[in-house]
Amino acid sequence: MDKSLLTNLIAVSVFGLGWELHNDLMMMVGLFALSGALTNWLAIHMLFEKVPGLMGSGVIPARFEAFKSAIKNLMMEQFFSQGNIDRFVSGGTAKSSLNIGAVMEKIDLSPAFERLVEVIMNSSFGGMLGMLGGADALTPLKEPFIAGMKKSMVEISEKESFKQLLQAEIDQPAVMADIRAKIAEIVDARLDELTPQLVKEMVQQMIKEHLGWLVIWGGVFGGLIGLLSALIVL
Repeated sequence: MDKSLLTNLIAVSVFGLGWELHNDLMMMVGLFALSGALTNWLAIHMLFEKVPGLMGSGVIPARFEAFKSAIKNLMMEQFFSQGNIDRFVSGGTAKSSLNIGAVMEKIDLSPAFERLVEVIMNSSFGGMLGMLGGADALTPLKEPFIAGMKKSMVEISEKESFKQLLQAEIDQPAVMADIRAKIAEIVDARLDELTPQLVKEMVQQMIKEHLGWLVIWGGVFGGLIGLLSALIVL
């Protein structure tokens, strides 16, 4: 069962049981747990979906142009830099299996994640996220994001059209700069196929499982606050 749904159901159940038993302590724990879990669930939902009347919602699809631009800059500046292309060709790698997976594992994709966090924090959604711990609340999502991004970049780079283009050009050292320009055209063409919906689904798929933990911990800490409040009041 979905982590978010399960957490909210448990919180509602605790509140309902407290209501039936006329147990104020249990009611407070359930109510505060539901408040924390539901608030975090709504915040996560607003990252990906536009909610009428709630400013800042739907920030991921709304900023997909900036996201696409960050992907292209990352690929061209770190992976397809002139120096990397020269080493790739001179080492004979391109003439063999054209396997770039090993190269991809060595690339630092942290700037892509940092750019995504920057886009989110600089949006009107950043204020709401600040109540959940700010940019640090997104830190657990870094590794799954990077893993998913590497997979996507390898898929783009292993397209047959890309391999054919690179193989046709590697025997002409004089046109190294032109190779990079053509690679940029391929990257642009692929990124142009992206839509706000595809960007949303790609990011959501990468970090969905880990976002669920925000709801769980929201319920846990909400329940603890409710317990403490009940003990103080009662």
